[in-house]
Amino acid sequence: MIVGPTHHLHMFNSVKTFFEQQAFGVCEWWANKLNVKTEQVRLSFIYLSFITAGVHLVAYLVMAFVLEHKERIKHPFRKRSTVWEL
Repeated sequence: MIVGPTHHLHMFNSVKTFFEQQAFGVCEWWANKLNVKTEQVRLSFIYLSFITAGVHLVAYLVMAFVLEHKERIKHPFRKRSTVWEL
């Protein structure tokens, strides 16, 4: 089976789409706050990873954690309706 360049392009686009949909939303959140395009924020993170040898990735993961759990951080002692609601 011979695989052409269109197959590789389609595979790349599907992987890119998967990661964009499954991302934590940190870049999108920053883009909305700064009123810039999401792609510009993503490129900034990519360029920073080369410059800082990946140190900012730790900051990115911390921001992702905070965005995911911001309601619990804002109201840590809020009453929960059930014991299973964490």
